[in-house]
Amino acid sequence: MPVLAVAKGVNQSPRKVAVVAALVRGRSVSEALTILEHTPRRSSLAVIKVIKSAQANADYNHGYKPNTLRISEISVSPGPRLKRFRPVARGAAHPFQKRTSHIRVVVDGELRKSKTDKPASKQTETSKTVNKVAEK
Repeated sequence: MPVLAVAKGVNQSPRKVAVVAALVRGRSVSEALTILEHTPRRSSLAVIKVIKSAQANADYNHGYKPNTLRISEISVSPGPRLKRFRPVARGAAHPFQKRTSHIRVVVDGELRKSKTDKPASKQTETSKTVNKVAEK
């Protein structure tokens, strides 16, 4: 079962974030974080945050082994645009837009075996005695 993390409304252009996201698409999480830490782009910080969030979600919420996680999908879509005006000569104003992005990361890996998993056929001595008492 893949694990998802999303960052919405990142104050960076989707075109610029997509360039950084393409660097790590399909790589392991540890390799992707190393690449992004050495990438001299402002948007790499936002992508790092989302990947770390997906890694934490997979580890704590879903029980995946952290060292086996791979980025199976990473996508950047445009978010809402903030419409603004810039003053220019002769008292005029030119419109421009501040673009935002939504970053979506999906990771997948191997599940950890939990200590509480016990086969259904094996019963402890106390559960056998409880069952016998319940039958009488």
